[in-house]
Amino acid sequence: MKTDKKQNQYRVNEQIRVREVRIVGESGSTVMPTKEALDLARQQGVDLVEISPNANPPVCRLIDYSKFLYQQKKRAKEMKAKQVKVEVKEIRFGPQTDEHDYQFKLKHAKEFLEEGNKVRAYVFFRGRSILFKEQGEVLLLRFANDLEEVGKVESMPSLEGKKMFIYLAPKKAGVAKKSQQARDREASEAELKETQKQQVADVDTETPANGGLFANAKISADALKKLTEAED
Repeated sequence: MKTDKKQNQYRVNEQIRVREVRIVGESGSTVMPTKEALDLARQQGVDLVEISPNANPPVCRLIDYSKFLYQQKKRAKEMKAKQVKVEVKEIRFGPQTDEHDYQFKLKHAKEFLEEGNKVRAYVFFRGRSILFKEQGEVLLLRFANDLEEVGKVESMPSLEGKKMFIYLAPKKAGVAKKSQQARDREASEAELKETQKQQVADVDTETPANGGLFANAKISADALKKLTEAED
């Protein structure tokens, strides 16, 4: 039977044999004898779980142990999901790769690096093509130069058997690839903002050159002032 390592990671209830513990909760923390903490746990119908054994005194929580394990597993799963998984993607060339094939593979390598993956590109020399190893080296150096905006060279071209390798790492941390639904939503939002801007621009175009209602009100006030002064 497979043992749950997480379950054996914490001491619970009578397994806690220190003299006193620090109980932490939503209302703060309290230091008390371990016996009192165990009695309190029984009264509340929960467990006394040691979460920080190296503290002085050890830190414990009053919580249902199965619920506590569930929370720990959930938190670990969320943290793992947030981590960017780095993979090594391979790109293969021949010593005499044509321009169309080169550009196609260059595009894919750029996408790999932008997603946060590493790229291992190599030229495979078949038979007598090993005589063109200098040509393969030039190809790999051009490849690295064309990707300098998104990738950095980890190791220069090196020949290993019949393959010459070069390794590239992403310059920026990878980002999760957006789903088509997310891209469509962003496009719709951008289109809506552009429409709103255009509507504002149309309103501004229809506004009189003298500044619209505000300017007209100012002109009327000036005219009224002059008329008052004339009467005086």
